[in-house]
Amino acid sequence: MTVLPDDGLSLAAEFPDATHEQWQRLVEGVLRKSGKEVSGTAAEDALSTPLEDGLRTRPLYTPRDSAPEPGLPGFAPFVRGGRAEGTTLGGWDVRQRHASPTGDAVLADLENGVTSLWLAVGENGVPVSSLGQVLDGVYLDLAPVVLDAGRDTEAAARELLRLYEERGVAKEAARGNLGADPLGHEARTGEALDLAEVTGLARRCAEEYPGLRAMTVDALPYHEAGGSAAQELGCSLATGVAYLRELTRAGISVEQACGQLEFRYAATADQFLTIAKLRAARRLWARVAEVSGAPAAGAQTQHAVTSPVMMTRRDPWVNMLRTTIATLAAGVGGADAVTVLPFDHAVGLPDAFARRIARNTSTILVEESHLSRVIDPAGGSWYVERLTDELAHAGWEFFRHIEELGGQAAALRSGRLAEDLAETWAVRSAKLAKRREPITGVSEFPNLGEKPVQRAPAPETPSGGLPRVRRDEAYEALRARSDAHLAATGSRPRIFLASIGPAAAHTARSTFASNLFQAGGIEPVTEGTFEDSGATEACLCSSDALYEEQAEQTAGALRAAGARQVFLAGRPGQYTDVDAYVFAGCDAVAVLSATLDRMGVS
Repeated sequence: MTVLPDDGLSLAAEFPDATHEQWQRLVEGVLRKSGKEVSGTAAEDALSTPLEDGLRTRPLYTPRDSAPEPGLPGFAPFVRGGRAEGTTLGGWDVRQRHASPTGDAVLADLENGVTSLWLAVGENGVPVSSLGQVLDGVYLDLAPVVLDAGRDTEAAARELLRLYEERGVAKEAARGNLGADPLGHEARTGEALDLAEVTGLARRCAEEYPGLRAMTVDALPYHEAGGSAAQELGCSLATGVAYLRELTRAGISVEQACGQLEFRYAATADQFLTIAKLRAARRLWARVAEVSGAPAAGAQTQHAVTSPVMMTRRDPWVNMLRTTIATLAAGVGGADAVTVLPFDHAVGLPDAFARRIARNTSTILVEESHLSRVIDPAGGSWYVERLTDELAHAGWEFFRHIEELGGQAAALRSGRLAEDLAETWAVRSAKLAKRREPITGVSEFPNLGEKPVQRAPAPETPSGGLPRVRRDEAYEALRARSDAHLAATGSRPRIFLASIGPAAAHTARSTFASNLFQAGGIEPVTEGTFEDSGATEACLCSSDALYEEQAEQTAGALRAAGARQVFLAGRPGQYTDVDAYVFAGCDAVAVLSATLDRMGVS
């Protein structure tokens, strides 16, 4: 018998350690009871979850799931963080975005926890000439400013630098980012910009403003076009490499060029994927810096933004939960700055309450949950380390794919990158349509009685380049049709749920059918008779056993009462007078769209 060292917890020390194979045999037994005859690794595979980019999450990770040594924080390959102290001193930079700000809103944020400002400037935000007015009362030596100005970047940068000089801000005290991102702008709008302006700004920052960066590598356009985590990583690397080439060609050293870049990534409610993505991004950029001859300059500065793709227009209050998880993941993943989009971001301009909740999300995680007390708290997790490694390889492969196309600019202009992202989104859209990827409050547990949140329209976002997608878009289109019908007729389209047998027999499928049809804006009627329901279609809800006994009879009665379409909630069968079947995994969007068509809801 193996003698284990006394660790003070010797209750089970006399028992041998369980092996991986023993665990697999236990899994086999459980699966066998559910009708699956699998053994060995196949049993483990049966419990695995497929991810995008060809990755899979397995149900169990052990020390044999090895990954490269992540190193220490502040040292290459920077997997565990670009700074030795991480965010332990004061938490991450709480960066609030303003698309149409007033001076009062900006000051309210800074007085209540925000530590830097991200301002949309130019044609889609604050006029360049109004920048000083918006920043009136802001201590520019204390509050870093990050610009997002598109084609107006040079003018906005000049104005911000003028404000620094006018207000007596020492050059070494200036912090933030001028936001130059020509390729990101091209991805958004299809408009190519001259990179010469960028090199001039970068040179000036490198020589005169040691705390001010000139350039942003924004991966959000690729995330918002439906790209996967690996595609987001690959695009950010290709963009960063393109900027390094341009800056060094202009005579700026590799070390200085790396110091002018800040990388922006999306943080989603898939917390482990977000954690791994940020860690993998640092490792990949460290590799680029190493190959470029400046390994010590490979510490990537990261700005994480809660994903616009995951934000919903219906039941937007749930967005508070999504952004909380995403912010937690960004913090654990080691982001230097985090922007929490307000819960009403998809509806219009956020109000003061929404901005307050957004900034307090970071405050609670830092001050009350103490999330920043430990550097890289996920480090050492076999799952996180393995996922980081796998995602790094997938991101590197997509980066190589872009380089083979001639680089980021060529991939954008050829349309090939758009095709790659569209293919990924098409696969994900199919999962969303079949509710394999649920959207709480939209495709799952919708509330037709919910009062819509009203907000002032936000400034139009740049367009003309890659599309912007949302997870809720297919269901939002269905709900909009229902809303229009309600406005025109005073009622929503309805479907009668015909429950067969006692509550124990029909409740599960009645609940399923109710959620399914409400996701398309169709009101389920469960009380009274079909004739009194005002519906033109019906759905049978019960157990398989009662279907065998009563489905055909009930369907026939509904047909005789005037039902034009009869559904059955359950797996497809051969029941007379049943026209279609709805079940877990069916194409809900197709079913709901066809139902609205038959009901005359345009």
